[in-house]
Amino acid sequence: MSIKAQIESLLQEGLHPEQIEVINESHQHAGHQPGFDGAGETHVRVRIVAMQFGGMSRLQRHRAVNDLLKPVLDAGLHALAIEAAAPGEPRRW
Repeated sequence: MSIKAQIESLLQEGLHPEQIEVINESHQHAGHQPGFDGAGETHVRVRIVAMQFGGMSRLQRHRAVNDLLKPVLDAGLHALAIEAAAPGEPRRW
């Protein structure tokens, strides 16, 4: 199973989001480290809208997502960007 699929599955199970988008941004980091060509799934952005985020601070939302994705992070995901919102909140994406 791909990292993207694992992330989607864990977040679906844990948060039942109204909207979720998992974007592989690894290619944008090619050349940042010697020998890294941007291949694979090392840098991921998650955009998620879920009812559970209502009343939570940005830090609390990030912690909730990080806690759910701990298995993926422990397995070696290098970078995770999180854009989390409650339904009806303004967003930049």
